[in-house]
Amino acid sequence: MSLYGIVADIHGNREALAAILAALDARGVHRLACLGDIVGYNADPDECAAMLRERRALAIAGNHDLIGLGRLDFARCTNKARYSLKRTRRSLEPATRAYLATLPPSLELEPGVVLVHGGVRDVEQYMTTPAHIQENAAWLREQFPDASLCFFGHSHEQKIYEVDAQGAVQELPAEKEFAFRSDRLYFVNPGSVDASRKSRSPKRAECAILDTGYGTLEFLRVPYDAAATEAKAAVFGYRINPMTDRLYSWQRRVGRILRAARASRA
Repeated sequence: MSLYGIVADIHGNREALAAILAALDARGVHRLACLGDIVGYNADPDECAAMLRERRALAIAGNHDLIGLGRLDFARCTNKARYSLKRTRRSLEPATRAYLATLPPSLELEPGVVLVHGGVRDVEQYMTTPAHIQENAAWLREQFPDASLCFFGHSHEQKIYEVDAQGAVQELPAEKEFAFRSDRLYFVNPGSVDASRKSRSPKRAECAILDTGYGTLEFLRVPYDAAATEAKAAVFGYRINPMTDRLYSWQRRVGRILRAARASRA
């Protein structure tokens, strides 16, 4: 039984990750688990990957990691994500590529505690509704029959969903501290380390602390130097400009029209 820091969606944000690691160190939390999306959006993907390797973090691959390696395409990306990931693909160092290539799609942290990035079977699925959780609970029981807790990322919001024995799903308040019931299945999103996509200000890096001995969870929200992150992202070409944004949108529309035309002729 251990104390873990659970992080997700770092997205190359070194300032936010450093703030989270300092907060975990201050709490005596030295074991780290990462739910993927180590790279993407921001200018320090290599540095973030190195920080995780140095901590010997248990990590899985997110969709941005797979896209950065060229193992997944841009089809389900927003314009902002597509633009930044093209930059990421060009900039990743060989050591980072090698590290990302070793990451599994899911992982059992301890017996009964599972890590995924998006959905249990779809790395790009956003689990944002009780219906999504119900669907993934069934898949989780098939793949990990003894699971009682599943951590997921991708949607960048701290969430707790509880599934009872009949399969009914309830979203619970994502309060600072939470105790799990032994007769329930839980899906938990620790939030995102990177807050660059979030509109609220000031920016906060997010994570969770899991105590598997006591069966408790604590959410953390930590300030970081968001201005430095944004400045680097802009200078090093990770932020899309309005003209390219419009071009990408036009390309999407044309693609949809062409696919519909081909389908009508089939």
